Amino acid sequence: MEHDLSPSTLSELRRPRAYPAVSVLTPTHRREPENAQDPVRLRNVVAEAKKQLESDPAVTRERRSDVVRQLDQALAEVDLAHAEDGLVIFAAPGEHQVWSLGRTVPERVVLSDTFLTRNLVSAHAAERPFWVLSVSPDRATLWSGGTDRVMEDGTGGFPLTRRLENFDAERQERIGDMPSTFRDEGTRHFLREADAAMGMILREQPRPLYITGEQAALSTLDEVGSVTKEAVHVPHGGLAHGTHDAVWQAVRPMVAAEARRSTDAVARELETARGRRAFAAGVDEVWHSAREGRVRLLAVEENYRVTVRDVLGDHLVPAASGDLDSREDIVDEIVEQCLETGADVRFVPDGMLGDAHGIAGILRY
Repeated sequence: MEHDLSPSTLSELRRPRAYPAVSVLTPTHRREPENAQDPVRLRNVVAEAKKQLESDPAVTRERRSDVVRQLDQALAEVDLAHAEDGLVIFAAPGEHQVWSLGRTVPERVVLSDTFLTRNLVSAHAAERPFWVLSVSPDRATLWSGGTDRVMEDGTGGFPLTRRLENFDAERQERIGDMPSTFRDEGTRHFLREADAAMGMILREQPRPLYITGEQAALSTLDEVGSVTKEAVHVPHGGLAHGTHDAVWQAVRPMVAAEARRSTDAVARELETARGRRAFAAGVDEVWHSAREGRVRLLAVEENYRVTVRDVLGDHLVPAASGDLDSREDIVDEIVEQCLETGADVRFVPDGMLGDAHGIAGILRY
């Protein structure tokens, strides 16, 4: 199952497909007893997708068979034992993907000529993704992180490795010629290469960066590197050869502290915006501002969801789930729209926004 949404992956998902491109969404659960319902709900929503394919006169028999086969293959790849909060299946002629999301999604089936990506975009923003670069004299490993995990990432040619020379340590110690590994020119060159590779990744996928390694390695990176100088240093050796869980435990306190600082900064910015009347609050007002491209910073409480109905394209009013024309993922729509127009999107703890009712924006004008 896929987790990491890079700009290039999103661009590929958004390209037009031969009809029908099927998007299947269903909420999932991480723990018992709620997760007992997930297999049944998943089978039912996939069955609904097949039913819609069967009844759609625009779908030829050949394409219907192809897409049904893709749906069955995707269903076989789903690992509900490691489910998060939402699941998205994309299927089109000749292809399929399964995405696990750390944010809930409405249950729905959509047939179109493009995949429905707004829930992926919103979940990715809510994850607050970051990079971890773990360095040692012979290996540099890249990890992609989110709210509760890190996973090794092969972007940019990582992991980088080199073969260490076999020094005669006993002889060097006898003659007083035992240089520090990190003063060795070969090691410095290796770390410089890791810094350059990391710089290329950050240009394509800018995220906060944490670096783990022995203190000597971090000091050397400060001397020879450029982008890694601005990173958060975590003095912890052994993680370039370590497990994802060991890396997560090492960086977790720093990630949590940065999240608190970010939340405090958002609160201050929102208060200032109120004073100068550059503030929008509530789903209807923020929706209008987002459609006009006026939102500079969007703040959303982490578990805020609301179902609405669009009245004549002019106002959103509350609606019940399943109502005709109801929009159950309007918050994800707003998040995607704001990101498309260059806004900074921040997810904040539940209850922080008070009388803004779960969602607020700082306006450009």
